[in-house]
Amino acid sequence: MSEMDWVLHVDLDQFIAAVEVLRHPELRGKPVVVGGTGDPTQRAVVSTASYEAREFGVHSGMPLRTAAKKCPEAVFLAVDAPTYEAVSERVMATLREFPVAVQVLGWDEAFLGARTDDPEGLAAAIRVAVDESTGLSCSVGIGDNKLRAKLATGLAKPHHQQSAKPAGIYRLTRDNWVAVMAEKSTEALWGIGHRTAVKLADEGLRTVADLARADPAALAARFGPKMGPWYRQLALGAGEVTVDETPYVPKGCGREVTYQHNLSESDEIRAQIDTLARRVTEDVHADGRPAARVGIKLRFAPFFTTTRSLTLPEPTLDPDVVASAALELLARVELGRPIRLLGVRAEFTAE
Repeated sequence: MSEMDWVLHVDLDQFIAAVEVLRHPELRGKPVVVGGTGDPTQRAVVSTASYEAREFGVHSGMPLRTAAKKCPEAVFLAVDAPTYEAVSERVMATLREFPVAVQVLGWDEAFLGARTDDPEGLAAAIRVAVDESTGLSCSVGIGDNKLRAKLATGLAKPHHQQSAKPAGIYRLTRDNWVAVMAEKSTEALWGIGHRTAVKLADEGLRTVADLARADPAALAARFGPKMGPWYRQLALGAGEVTVDETPYVPKGCGREVTYQHNLSESDEIRAQIDTLARRVTEDVHADGRPAARVGIKLRFAPFFTTTRSLTLPEPTLDPDVVASAALELLARVELGRPIRLLGVRAEFTAE
């Protein structure tokens, strides 16, 4: 990569909560939690929480009931996906006004490929443009590859800024990788979650520097021939440099329901799986690509989750075939504990 080629990672700050605050200015500065129908007495999880709510320990994926206990004064709001999608599209359109390649990662983030002598200047201009077009704040990470740009964004977030550098912008490259990352926990790396970090720690690999110095053969023996060496590459800061503008194409679609009251009767569970499978088939039909694989998801009370999947004899748009496959998978699961969530997913044929 030449010195003029950069990868930027744009991440909208507390996106969903920020959109809601824009719609309800009276909520600015208050702890806001968005999830489910907005009723913390119902079974649902936090989609996002404002920084004010996060100070109380509320985070994405947490049950709303737990969030309400941690932050009783929080304002709970229902998820409004169409609004978030519309705002996201405005943000991405704004990014495309710059001379950059844009790879959309989700509602609230994107990689940009740019050739510039002043990446910080470009990042600052992007932050201003996003603010002017949507009223939203974003952080921008600058890197010499995607991994470093993504990690730089986290370091650019308001609660990480402790320097005189522009708020919301951070550069992480080969030059400062060791100084910034070496003593951080391996969990700080993009691609290593808490469970993997614990397993690495069990092997004496607690920091990024530890992992970078690890023997690739030993890692392969412990974590597999592909994943083991890959973890070490992450610790070395290696990553892709190409920003792909190809539009994201879903590999499948699914439906799942969290029930307000646990399901325990097998006939009722079968009926719910059948209904979900047929709704998924409607989504598959609307997409125009046949289903090649079917999977089910069951979450038992209090929170144990299991999945099963199978490949269909041939791709299909037939709801009876998809439902039959889902029920066949259900028969492979030992029921006997109350169920709080059911899901069915269909994967498309490869293009």
